[in-house]
Amino acid sequence: MTVPKKRVRPIAAIKALRALLRDPEDTRQVFLVTEALNGNSGMRAFERFRKTETGQAILRERRVLLDRLCDQASLSKLPAGTLGRSYYEFMSREGLTADGLVEASQAENRDPMPEDVRLFAERGRDWHDLQHVLTGYGRDGLGEVCVLMFLCAQSWNPGLLLIVMAGMFKVAKEIPGYPVKRAVLEAWRHGRKAAWLTGLDWEGLLAQKLDATRPQLGVATPVIYQGILANFAKAPAANGAVEAPAMAAE
Repeated sequence: MTVPKKRVRPIAAIKALRALLRDPEDTRQVFLVTEALNGNSGMRAFERFRKTETGQAILRERRVLLDRLCDQASLSKLPAGTLGRSYYEFMSREGLTADGLVEASQAENRDPMPEDVRLFAERGRDWHDLQHVLTGYGRDGLGEVCVLMFLCAQSWNPGLLLIVMAGMFKVAKEIPGYPVKRAVLEAWRHGRKAAWLTGLDWEGLLAQKLDATRPQLGVATPVIYQGILANFAKAPAANGAVEAPAMAAE
């Protein structure tokens, strides 16, 4: 598949990043940053994906992950401790819906995509919250930054890396005294060692126990991140601690 090289637009990325930092809940800016900076990195990921056995099956079957994730009734009936049940509980607890990122991902002036590429791109959008559940990172500001760094460690993504760097310094400034940078570096190391999440059969994993799935995929426990959360929860408000912003959250 021959695809023309996409132009990188750094000025547009900076504008979107500034908007995101002003309003971390404006998820659309995340997609605008990545759209402006990623060039052909998405196509390289797609080429890798379609060469895998799982990728070929997904493309052949025209499998849409979002359909499965929107079936809350089915997910709620899965055994406790499975990825699918844990995802259902995570989304319910956070007040999220599986299709919450669809509208935000509709970037302006996006070039038309071949059908297989579009299916792949939408799949990457839709398993974001599954990644939270699998890796153990929450939707707090540091958790969002770490999730993105985990992903950056697996696939070169300059747009997400820019968001990670900006988000890391923002969170570090807002919760001084905590090892924020070490937690983000830990996420990078864990991403490098884990199985390639983009190529996973997420539908097949939903009924699998998380405690068994994580070691099978090489997903390590985020010890530094969890330590920060535990210490942060114990810190009295009088110490000046503030809640980390929800960078790149839905």
